[in-house]
Amino acid sequence: MTDLAATLDGNFALDVVKGLGQPIKSIPSRYFYDLRGSELFDEITRLPEYYPTRTELGLLQKHARDLARLSGQRRTVLEFGAGSVTKTPVLLDAVDAQTFVAIDISGEYLAQSTTALGQERPGLRVIAVEGDFTRPLDLPSLPRPLIGFFSGSTIGNFAHHAAVDLLRSFRATLGEGALLIMGIDTRKNPQLLEAAYDDAAGVTAEFNLNLLARINRELEGTMPLDAFEHRAVWHDGYGRIEMHLVASRDMTFRVAGQAFAMRSGETIHTENSYKYTLAEARLMARASGWEPMAYWTDAAEMFGLHVWAAATQEHLP
Repeated sequence: MTDLAATLDGNFALDVVKGLGQPIKSIPSRYFYDLRGSELFDEITRLPEYYPTRTELGLLQKHARDLARLSGQRRTVLEFGAGSVTKTPVLLDAVDAQTFVAIDISGEYLAQSTTALGQERPGLRVIAVEGDFTRPLDLPSLPRPLIGFFSGSTIGNFAHHAAVDLLRSFRATLGEGALLIMGIDTRKNPQLLEAAYDDAAGVTAEFNLNLLARINRELEGTMPLDAFEHRAVWHDGYGRIEMHLVASRDMTFRVAGQAFAMRSGETIHTENSYKYTLAEARLMARASGWEPMAYWTDAAEMFGLHVWAAATQEHLP
């Protein structure tokens, strides 16, 4: 890998070539979000099968007063993976935010959404930070204590150990006295879960395949898009939905100057989405330096909204 790293430019190329070279091929899900991928995901959130966005938004609206009470004098909101900031205004209003920091890997999409938000709220200080929140970021000096916002059950994209590491990183970034408001998807009927990740209109399939289009465009790839099919399956043993791109025929292709081959039926694993019970979520909180404060769910228990407080130094794991 050392020689390869010397010839490839950027994490995207390195991660794609490394992932395609594994016996079980995989590509990190964070690379879904170029401009087109971000637009497609925004479309997914409005699909009838995709319950997380509308359910989480409903919980934020219903519990706005509770959020205001818990936030106290915290007036700075920092959102990890801000995207289209669809749900963010509800939180900003609830806590009377004065400053909003939006972090997202898709810089062009982030610029569009934060510019629109700033125009709608001229009294709000809006700071856009393009970057991968799974890695250390240079953040501006901010009024503290902070409120972190990590919505949409994005934490489910991380394996359990990686989720704990990420939440510890959030704890370090947000600092003493911080709150973290988290959307976490719940375990439920697998048919509902599979439908949410394989919608009838085929938008999620297009979202998944767009990753290959991005590879072809940005990494001089020759991957035949018509030779791959979207698949979403529930894995009960791991408690997660898995998304794959399945080869429909034998093929060879090149990416970033490297040659690859796939057999018919072989897959590229593109995303996991872990689902949590309340007990599992609270265990994850305490293992990563947070103390659960509040939890709300909808009547059907489709989705959970959590509020965690930064554990004091003597109680950090």
